[in-house]
Amino acid sequence: MSNERLTHTSYLVLGLLAREGPSTPYDLEQHVRATLGNFWSFPHTLLYSEPPRLAALGLVTESRETEGRRRRVFTITPAGQSALEAWLDRPSTASTELRDLGLLQLFFADLASDEARLRLAEQQLAIHSAKLGSYREDERLERTSGGPRRGQRTVEHWRGETLPMGVLYEDAAVEFWSSVVAKAKARAAAPRPRR
Repeated sequence: MSNERLTHTSYLVLGLLAREGPSTPYDLEQHVRATLGNFWSFPHTLLYSEPPRLAALGLVTESRETEGRRRRVFTITPAGQSALEAWLDRPSTASTELRDLGLLQLFFADLASDEARLRLAEQQLAIHSAKLGSYREDERLERTSGGPRRGQRTVEHWRGETLPMGVLYEDAAVEFWSSVVAKAKARAAAPRPRR
């Protein structure tokens, strides 16, 4: 099996199946929303199309529930586990990609009014403050949880491994956008030169 046909989403699915055990695409989506979605952006529809593709490659198996909605359940195979381990053994050499629409708008904010710049900064500050609060709550839950339960291992791992970086990032974003708000308010309050 060639690893050339595997994508980042392939490894994401394999990793979740390895950690959580047999899962439906909906289960995978719920795990991503609670954890990886905080730092890895991609179309969640891939969580429904990727598992069957991995099954065709022999990296996961697919079965159907016998009752109820007869959902498709995917399980990682030994070949899938080997592919995941090989990927984990190759550290990424790619630089970090930051795709932040707020920063893109700020880059061009000199083309807008002072009021528009202030609205952007205040909105971004609110967004990052709320996310930081959510991360702080996750930290609190990490300290008080009784350990992982079935279907919660990925959530617990998020809290223990990658959440600290999320907190640092959001803390820095709050500090940054607070300074942009302060500058925008000062600029808006400054007297305008007469023409």
